[in-house]
Amino acid sequence: MKVLSVTSEVYPFIKTGGLADVTGSLPKALKRFGIDSITLVPGYPVFFPMAAASAPLYEFDDILGERASIRLLQAHDLTLFILDIPALYNRPGTPYLDENGNDYPDNWKRFAALSLAAALIAAGELPGWTPDLVHTHDWQSALTSVYMRDMGCDRPVVLTIHNIAFQGQFAANLLPYLRLPPSAYDVGCMEYYRDISFLKGGLMTSDIVTTVSPTYAREILTPRFGMGMEGVLRVRRDSLKGILNGIDDDVWNPDTDEFLPQTYTVDNLDLKRHNRRKLVKRFELDDDGGPIFSVISRLTWQKGMDMLASATDFIAFAGAKLIICGKGDPGIERMLLDAAAKHPGRIAVSIGYSEELAHLIHGGSDAIIQPSRFEPCGLTQLYGLRYGSIPVVSRTGGLAETVIDANDAAMNAQVATGFQFHPVTTEGLCNALRRAMDAYANPKQWHQLQVQAMKARFSWERSAGQYAALFRGLLKQAATSYDVEMQQAG
Repeated sequence: MKVLSVTSEVYPFIKTGGLADVTGSLPKALKRFGIDSITLVPGYPVFFPMAAASAPLYEFDDILGERASIRLLQAHDLTLFILDIPALYNRPGTPYLDENGNDYPDNWKRFAALSLAAALIAAGELPGWTPDLVHTHDWQSALTSVYMRDMGCDRPVVLTIHNIAFQGQFAANLLPYLRLPPSAYDVGCMEYYRDISFLKGGLMTSDIVTTVSPTYAREILTPRFGMGMEGVLRVRRDSLKGILNGIDDDVWNPDTDEFLPQTYTVDNLDLKRHNRRKLVKRFELDDDGGPIFSVISRLTWQKGMDMLASATDFIAFAGAKLIICGKGDPGIERMLLDAAAKHPGRIAVSIGYSEELAHLIHGGSDAIIQPSRFEPCGLTQLYGLRYGSIPVVSRTGGLAETVIDANDAAMNAQVATGFQFHPVTTEGLCNALRRAMDAYANPKQWHQLQVQAMKARFSWERSAGQYAALFRGLLKQAATSYDVEMQQAG
C-alpha cells in the first residue's frame, strides 16, 4: 500500500511540537505492516542544503498563482516530497510565525497551496507515483480532501486531529482565492461562524477522522473540549476514532541516547545520577537532596503554565528544584523568569527549545510536570516514562490514559507509573507535587516507580498496527464500492 502523508512539519527536519514527532515516526513504523509512505512537506529553508542538489521530480505551473516544484529527499529512513514554492516558504521564523513571533498573514495561502499540491498528487498528477490513500494532519493540510472531492478524486482520506484548538479559521472573502467553488462555503463544508475553517472542511470531506488518544476522541464531542467544533464532530461521530500516539524507540532510548552524558537502562538506573549531576551544573542548581522537577513544553495557558508559575514558591520552599524549557506566551514567560530570579539555585528557565537539552532534561531530572488543561495525547510524559523521569500530570486526554496514578492500590499492585491530579487547578497541582515529593523521600518506593515507568512501553508498534488496519479497511471498502458501481453500470 502507498500512502501520501501531508504535514506542515516532520522530525528531525522541522519541529515545533508533537506533530513533527508523530509524522516523523509513524511512516517508519508503518513499514512493518507493508505500508510505504511518502511525506509531503513545505519547502522550508532547512530542506534545501539536502534537496536542492537533485532535479525537480515535477513542476506545477500554477499553485494558487505560484510556480511550484516537487523535489525528492530521502534521509533518516524517511522519503519526503518537498513542495518548493520560495515565495511562500523560503522565510525566516517558524513554519507559522515570522521572526517577531507573529502569524504570517498569508498562512491561509501557504497551507492551502500545500493541500492543493497534495490533492493533485492524489489525483495522479505526479508521473510514476499515485497513492492508494492520503493521510492529512491538522488544519494545515485539511483542505486536501476538500480539493480532492472538488476535482472528483475519491481516494480515501484519513484526517488526524492533533489539537482541535487550532482550526485554520479565516475570513470568508478569501474563498475565491482558494479556487474552490462557492458551494464550499456551506454549513456542510467550510462555513464556520460566517468565516471559513480549513479544519472543518477536512472534517466534513475526509473518510475517517482520528485523534491521538481515545479519551480525546470522547472529550472533543463536548463543549468543554470541542472548541466550537463539537457539533461538527458529533455529525462525524461514527467515523471518529482515537488511536494513541507512540514514541520512536530509536530516538528516545536512554540506553542509546547520544545526547546523554551517561546512558542507562532499567537494570542500572543508578547511572541516571550522572546525568542529574550534569543537569545541576548546567543550570546552576543547589546540589542538595531534593527532587528535580522539570517542564518541557509550550509555555501557554493550554499547557497550564500559568498554574505552574503560581506553584513555584511552593516548589522552592518545599526543598525541590524546577527546570523549565520552552517558549510561548510572553506574559507567562515573564512570570516564570521572575520566579527564577526570585529563587536562584531552585528554579531555572531556558526560553526556547533544544532537542539536545530536552534529552538531557529527561535523562537527568527526577520528575516531569504536565499540568495541561487539555491534552490530546502528550508525548513528553511518554518520554518521561521511558527515561524514568516520573510524570506529574493533569487527568485529561492522553495524559489520563498513559500515566497510572500512584495511589495505594496501584503501588501495592506494582503498576503505578506517575501522579495524576484533578481538578486542574494550582491547588490540585501542588497536592500532586507534594505526593511526588513524599514518594521521592522513600528511595525504595521511588525506585519502584521508576522501574514500573520504564517498563511501560508506548512504542509505535501497536498504534501503527491500528492505523494499518484502518487504512486497509478503507481500501477494501473503496474496492467494494467500485465493484458495486461497475456491476450497476454493466
